[in-house]
Amino acid sequence: MKLQGAFTALVTPFRGGRVDEKALRRLIRRQLRAGICGLVPCGSTGEAATLAPEEYRRVIEITVEEAAGRVPVVPGVGTNSTERTAASCRLVESLGADALLVIVPYYNKPTQEGMFRHFSAAAEAVKIPVVVYNIPGRTGVNITPETMARLAEIDNIVALKEAAGSVDQAAEMVKAVKGRMRVYSGDDSLTIPMMAVGAHGIVSVASHVSGRELAEMVRAFAAGKAAKATELHLRLLPLFKALFLTTNPIPIKAALRLQGFDVGGLRLPLVEATAEQVEAIRRAMVEAGVEARK
Repeated sequence: MKLQGAFTALVTPFRGGRVDEKALRRLIRRQLRAGICGLVPCGSTGEAATLAPEEYRRVIEITVEEAAGRVPVVPGVGTNSTERTAASCRLVESLGADALLVIVPYYNKPTQEGMFRHFSAAAEAVKIPVVVYNIPGRTGVNITPETMARLAEIDNIVALKEAAGSVDQAAEMVKAVKGRMRVYSGDDSLTIPMMAVGAHGIVSVASHVSGRELAEMVRAFAAGKAAKATELHLRLLPLFKALFLTTNPIPIKAALRLQGFDVGGLRLPLVEATAEQVEAIRRAMVEAGVEARK
């Protein structure tokens, strides 16, 4: 399957302390109806760090079942242990995933050489494509363009989700990999700026509540309709900003409830949005022309 366009980094619905499988299925169907190009379960938006092993497996199984080959399923994978990451990659491949989103190792702050060897080992463990996930705000380290250039030489490392928050770095990544892999934005508000310097799409949070508009925005830019894409970007910008006014996925779960789609609460150590935050999210949704209920 081709990895391109607007993907949704899925939240994990909970009810009564357990994964809400029915709500997850409804959420996936909602994304498919909106025209989203791919699904990313069990990432940071999906609170993967709090999922028990069987829950993690089940969320991926359900996503693969519901996608039914219509769009790629690219689950989040990875820890700060290379051995455990490789084992997880093999497990997720066995569940029918189309590709893997492998996060930069966190907490132990590896060197660039350590990161290169980590991703090399993950790629060697499987036959399906690997997408590198760079998010230094969560991992504490930043993978460099020079390291990505080396990783681009490995056949099944095919893309980078770049969430360092810098268009300059995104441009350096695009330049470094020389067309051997695709670069995707990991920040909704930087999608069009990053596509302008060579990125191919977005792994989105906002698409939960504005999937049709988000997918249209990315398609428009890819088709050379920059004015249309810019118009949609500027319209959605208040929403993009509001969904990161506190730790993701706190705001997006509140936004879904404002649309009457209850995905339940969050698992500690994350807590619910405050009343003031919910009102700020609602106002931003209204300003962006996105459905929001009182």
